[in-house]
Amino acid sequence: MFGTIDKLYGGICTMKWDKYTIETTTEAEDYISCTLADLGIEGIEIEDNVPLSESDTSKMFIDILPELPPDQGIGYVSFYLEAGEDHSEKLKEVAEALEEMRSYVNIGSGKITSSETEDIDWMNNWKEFFHSFTIDDILIKPTWEELDQADQDKILIEIDPGISFGTGKHETTQLCIHQLRKYMKDGDEVLDVGCGSGILSIVSLKLGAAHLTGTDIDEDCITSTYENFEVNHLSREQGDFYVGNLIDDTGLQEKVGTEKYDVVVANILADVIIPMAPVIPARLKKDGVFITSGIIDFKENEVREAIEKAGMTVLEVTHQGEWVSITARK
Repeated sequence: MFGTIDKLYGGICTMKWDKYTIETTTEAEDYISCTLADLGIEGIEIEDNVPLSESDTSKMFIDILPELPPDQGIGYVSFYLEAGEDHSEKLKEVAEALEEMRSYVNIGSGKITSSETEDIDWMNNWKEFFHSFTIDDILIKPTWEELDQADQDKILIEIDPGISFGTGKHETTQLCIHQLRKYMKDGDEVLDVGCGSGILSIVSLKLGAAHLTGTDIDEDCITSTYENFEVNHLSREQGDFYVGNLIDDTGLQEKVGTEKYDVVVANILADVIIPMAPVIPARLKKDGVFITSGIIDFKENEVREAIEKAGMTVLEVTHQGEWVSITARK
């Protein structure tokens, strides 16, 4: 699916999986994760000995952190494919992508090893890693945590990602939220392309959007979005959501509408944003703003060129870690 990108990867049910682990460098972890997503691989796990930052530890409810071995710049990116199937073609694609990646980042050995997992309840076990956090004056809280008294004055977004992407924790989502906070106005019409769990839709409505329209190619994302609307005391009438690919689905383009939106936001992947760029101006009102992220830094120029070629003017490029957000105006 292309839903909201988030480093907490859901969508895996309880069953047996073949686990493939790539030995790499910490420098290349995000590049490899992005590339695996481009190849349609879900269920990605990163292991390394990089010390947690003060920001990371502030979001964890444990008193004593485990002692890690020294960080030697080595990381392991694991992905999961359904057991009992022939994965030779997919592994060949991964190996070819890793070799191509060597031209712009040090991926280390790139060795791939395999093992089989036991049945794991992925749908619930990941919850121990998702805790409340803030972006500016916005508090994003999982539904299973209590609201702290000290956070009562913040704009509250409650999220249960369920079977779709999108906790808001990943840099790309945070970049989009910062830009929505900056460019969105009360009463705006907003289109969320690749809505995922609905987090950017909900943020937009909480910030004063008059109405929200969203799309995703995965029907489960629409279900998850409406569930999160209910959790956040938003009515279904405040958002219209459609299943489909805005790039080439003319029927969906008609449903979404022409010259209707003050803001279009898309937190997807560079390789989706590039072919999508030509259809965005037709969705925007005059002077409407396109906010996009999910762009790994080495694809920044490609995405910028596609946006400019589509006739939009780039207003701002922002970075967080290895990820990029581009904001443009029609």
